[in-house]
Amino acid sequence: MTGNIVLLGFGIAGSGGLPVVAPLVSLGAFLAGAGIGGVLAGTAGDRHAQHVARALAIETGLILAAAVIAAAIDVRAAAFSGDAVIALLALAMGVRNATVRRLGVPDLTTTVLTMTLTGLAADSPVVGGSGKGSVRRIAAVLAMLSGAVAGALLLEISLVPPLVAAAALALVTALAYVPVARQEA
Repeated sequence: MTGNIVLLGFGIAGSGGLPVVAPLVSLGAFLAGAGIGGVLAGTAGDRHAQHVARALAIETGLILAAAVIAAAIDVRAAAFSGDAVIALLALAMGVRNATVRRLGVPDLTTTVLTMTLTGLAADSPVVGGSGKGSVRRIAAVLAMLSGAVAGALLLEISLVPPLVAAAALALVTALAYVPVARQEA
């Protein structure tokens, strides 16, 4: 969402012909999704498995809806079709972020790796730190990088494959995580 705020500012200033509507749609849908995620957190309490299962079900459904739209019609920037896909994906992202925030997993930021990279460098043995958490931080950075590369390559085919892959990953995560979390509870 940081990028959307910056793009919105550029768009308002008329810089480079950047849009205003798309970042507003994305920000609004993200905030709505984060609100939904907050409600889920409140109703689930300390039942993390139930919370994650519901959040992943919502995320999977929203991403699949975006994939269906992308498969059914020609999605274009600066058109309702593009804004609809943006809204669905931002809504899913908001639910996910609120869920991850509630779970409080250290060094797991789903949208901004700035603090993860900062922790990696600041706590590094190279600068006198303990290096604690470095493996998890590096794994988070590599996961984000790998996902970006895979998504970009799939996007060369069309918009549908990366959306279907994202929904499939959310579903697989739910199927793998939820039973384990329930056993630990």
